[in-house]
Order: sequence, then structure tokens, then C-alpha cells
Amino acid sequence: MIGLDRRLSDEASIHPETTDMQTKLLAAALGLALATPFIALATPFIAQAAPPPVQVIEMQVTGAGFVPDQIKVTKGQKVRLVVTRKTERTCATEIVIKDQGINQKLPLDKAVTVEFTPSKSGQLRYACGMDMISGVIVVE
Repeated sequence: MIGLDRRLSDEASIHPETTDMQTKLLAAALGLALATPFIALATPFIAQAAPPPVQVIEMQVTGAGFVPDQIKVTKGQKVRLVVTRKTERTCATEIVIKDQGINQKLPLDKAVTVEFTPSKSGQLRYACGMDMISGVIVVE
């Protein structure tokens, strides 16, 4: 160990700029090592955007048809229709939304869930299987 100290001391007297550079590099490395955890903590947390909430609309099929017969929804947001047929005296034993590829049976007194996400603004028509009883979904 004494031999190493003497050799380093001799090296420092022969090449003082080398020792000075080594000291600066060591200080920089030590500073970086100490600062890294704080830099990581200071980095802002990027949260994932929460998906938009589901628009839930309850509907009934009564003697008057689909109630409500006009619905407003938001483009790009998932829509969940909960449809309950309350009468036997109707041809609306199913709901058809052609533009969404939906044709769902509506058993008597049972809530049926129909989900879709409208991708463009405008109107979507829904109807019974015979296309006699209908309503409109307005997509804004």
C-alpha cells in the first residue's frame, strides 16, 4: 500500500494535470450518482387518460313503442342501452340498429343490454324487426 501511495505521489508530481482531470471526473461521476434519484423523482408522472364513461340509457318497449324514441349521445363514447319490453302487444320483440350491426331479441320483462360506440356524428335509427316501430339516436 505504501508503494502505491508513493507511485501516485510521484505520478502527481510528474503529471499534475492528470490528477486534476481525474479529480474532476471523479467529482462529476459522484455528483451524477447522487443526483440521479432526485432527477427520477422530479420527472412528472404521466397518467394514462381514463376511458370516457359509458352513457347508460334505459329504454322500454310499451304500447306506445320505444320510450324514449329519441336519444342524444356523444360520438366516440360507449353507449349502453338497457331495453326492457313491457308489453306483449307489440311487434317490437327485438331492437335493430342497422348502422351498428345490432339485432337483439327483447324478451318480455327482461332488461337486455345493447352496447356500441358511435364513430360519427348524425342520426342512428333503431327499430323493431319489422321496421314499423322506430326511434332515433342523435350522435353529437
